[in-house]
Amino acid sequence: MINKTKIIAIILARGGSKQIKNKNLDKINNKPLIYYTIKECLRSNLIDETWVSSDDENILKFSKKIGANIIKRPKKFSRDNTSSESSWIHAIKYLKK
Repeated sequence: MINKTKIIAIILARGGSKQIKNKNLDKINNKPLIYYTIKECLRSNLIDETWVSSDDENILKFSKKIGANIIKRPKKFSRDNTSSESSWIHAIKYLKK
């Protein structure tokens, strides 16, 4: 019996950015920047599920539209001084529920 480990991609996409506002939705070749990350995860034969964690409704709506699962991230995990690790921990706890 083969017991395959499930591989989950978690993409952190904060709405607010100090340097480039709304960078995840800025377009490159007529597609939002986050499009490329999501599509590559969805195309991969190694990734079973693709999740986007964001505090921004527009990022979440777009991510869902192109096929990613979404996690609404609380503002406390989306501040300038919030570590990526705390955001990943929030996402993992969400997925365990």
